[in-house]
Amino acid sequence: MKSLLITLTAMGILVGASIGVHADPAQDLQAFQDFFRNKFPDVPFDEFSNGLFALPAAKEQRAQWEQVMKLPPYEFALERGQAFWEENNLASCFKNAGRNIAQRYPYWDERTNMVRTIELDINECLKRKGQSPIENMKNGTMAEVAAYMKSLSRGQRVQISISTPAARDAYEEGRAFFWARRGQLNLSCATCHVDNAGKRLGGKIVSAALGHGVGYPAYRSEWSELGTLHWRYAACNLQVRAAPFKAQSRQYRRLQYYQTYLQQGLPLTAPSQRP
Repeated sequence: MKSLLITLTAMGILVGASIGVHADPAQDLQAFQDFFRNKFPDVPFDEFSNGLFALPAAKEQRAQWEQVMKLPPYEFALERGQAFWEENNLASCFKNAGRNIAQRYPYWDERTNMVRTIELDINECLKRKGQSPIENMKNGTMAEVAAYMKSLSRGQRVQISISTPAARDAYEEGRAFFWARRGQLNLSCATCHVDNAGKRLGGKIVSAALGHGVGYPAYRSEWSELGTLHWRYAACNLQVRAAPFKAQSRQYRRLQYYQTYLQQGLPLTAPSQRP
């Protein structure tokens, strides 16, 4: 961690401020995606959905990943998620039986006045059926079921709506979280994944913020299992020595809302494999 901090300090973090000043979501989206198109001009837009493996610096990791994906390490977990989905008839709770709808998650719900995620709606479905909700929202059964539901929309392009003042407020709160520095290392999400995307920090190549979330739930080699995006958020907070929030907290759901809006037009690739 100390070497990471020294590296960042030496580089001087200036880029993030230049694309984080827009107040209008449409302007944010345009500036954000243009930034990464210009930073990585040889990377086709859709490739950003593959996370780190899309970046030129990760050519060696890309070759290894392609070999791994011939027999994805999450296959058995995905089968368990499908079994849970079918045994509990979760399809009955969702439009189109849950197919080709994940690209619109997360969404702002006027009825509950909150950002709704797939994980929250899975638990809501279980409650409607008189069953106990899944308590662990980071990994295990929830990650497996969410991964299966996401797989029903694989290839669909992200389509997030911000159509009301309340939704806009949620977006702005997520936006503030993304750009705010925190923790003992005083780093923001943008410090690493915008300003230093594609560079090596602490011996690791940093992924680009364009593409974040579209592959989650993901099987991370570090975890040796499927995990949700909010587990990844918590891990990032810990890495900068900041206290993490709980999975499905207001803070993380609103961060996810902001981040996913910025992925507009990218295809979903969940479940996926990440380092």
